[in-house]
Amino acid sequence: MSQNSIETININGNRLYTEHYKLYENRPTIVFLHDNLGCVQLWRDFPQKLAESAQCNILMYDRLGYGKSDPMPTYERPTNYLELEADVLNDLLTALEIDNIILFGHSDGATIALHSANKYPERIKAVIVEAAHIFVEEVTLKGIYEAIEAYENTNLAERLAKYHGNKVDTLFKAWTKTWTRADYRNWNIEHILPEIFCPLLFIQGETDEYGTLEQVEKTISQVSGKAEKFIIPNVGHTPHKEAPEVVLEKSIEYIENLMKE
Repeated sequence: MSQNSIETININGNRLYTEHYKLYENRPTIVFLHDNLGCVQLWRDFPQKLAESAQCNILMYDRLGYGKSDPMPTYERPTNYLELEADVLNDLLTALEIDNIILFGHSDGATIALHSANKYPERIKAVIVEAAHIFVEEVTLKGIYEAIEAYENTNLAERLAKYHGNKVDTLFKAWTKTWTRADYRNWNIEHILPEIFCPLLFIQGETDEYGTLEQVEKTISQVSGKAEKFIIPNVGHTPHKEAPEVVLEKSIEYIENLMKE
């Protein structure tokens, strides 16, 4: 079985770029959820390696405003924008008729994965979250202010334009202006964690420049399902890029154990 489709799908009037690889019958689909500056292309070969080794199917997509999807209408976002992204994901999964899902989310994508597991439990078999945010920390804001400085003083905008085209300014503002807004300081999703019952693996770099290990501890201690953490020494905010083999090995082992249960 191999039915691969690379297409742009209309979800709620917006065109989202998707790559869907149906490789194995009666096996889960790993849905990859990118971070605040990411897109399908920036996952590189990590999804294929993981799916092949774990014998799973793959869905990747660019959220609205990213990669090859339609642009955002404005950089202004509501405080609950990550929860709303979980609703968009659910609509996409419905359109593609995909169930039996393992979510693999990084950063913002990891938070969307938590919202999805909370709101749409019938679809989600398990979640692997990498550098998830459940509340705002000083270290997060420090990292964002440093990114703003890099955006203004280096070729960061140019490098991002390679993946996002003329959408870069809007998506960068959407991230930085939302997170540094006064009303966003109190954003916190700990209240949804007890309603997450599926298995969860939390991967975090020990030297993550956008979040402390408190994000990990508070998540795994409050979800209701079986949860475990995997902390990688000397690794920052993007473990799947900084230590791909380590993350692959752990994720494969985790998925194989899930399938035995």
